[in-house]
Amino acid sequence: MRILLIEDDRVLGDAMMRSLQQVGYAVDWARDGKAADLALRDQVYDLTLLDLGLPQLDGFEVLRRLRSRRSSLPVLIVTARDSLDDRIKGLDLGADDYVLKPFDMPELLARARAHIRRAQAAPTTEILYGPLMYDTATRMVRISGEPFNLSARELGILETLLMKTGKVITKELLVEKLCNWDEVLGSNAIEVYVHRLRKKLQPHGIDISTVRGLGYMLEKPDA
Repeated sequence: MRILLIEDDRVLGDAMMRSLQQVGYAVDWARDGKAADLALRDQVYDLTLLDLGLPQLDGFEVLRRLRSRRSSLPVLIVTARDSLDDRIKGLDLGADDYVLKPFDMPELLARARAHIRRAQAAPTTEILYGPLMYDTATRMVRISGEPFNLSARELGILETLLMKTGKVITKELLVEKLCNWDEVLGSNAIEVYVHRLRKKLQPHGIDISTVRGLGYMLEKPDA
């Protein structure tokens, strides 16, 4: 899952980015409104966290432009502006949620998970694949009912494959889902992470297929 963080406060932005990365999200950080608008035009995200008091282009204008492009990307406004008029304006412009600073990071993460889940229109938070169960809300994996530990990168790959069961996932898409702007992750690194994940899953009868020249896939369970 990939998130765009739009925040001009470097201390707060760094803390938010680290917290999001620690739970497995790939995060791009835009520090002004123009950079945010450009990123939202050119990149694909699962969620954006939007501050309002931004240099160059304020958060309301970033949101207005996003919705004018008919984007349904979930937007959580995260701001210190606590007036009723600002809250109403943000929601009327198309924000999905409004969080006031200071906030508790666990609550923000829970709200982020909820909005990503709604955007995916999943009737349940659980994805079942053979003996494996993945909860999209908690991002926990269990096999035969027991916790199954994966690194953040391995979890990101598994999550992407499970969301597209029966479809080929290219290495380029995996890089896009796993990396933020400050990281460089090549196809060789993706091969290493897939290899590690495959070794952990194979003893449980789950195999990641390599489609030569294209990428990877999880066959549909009934295939």
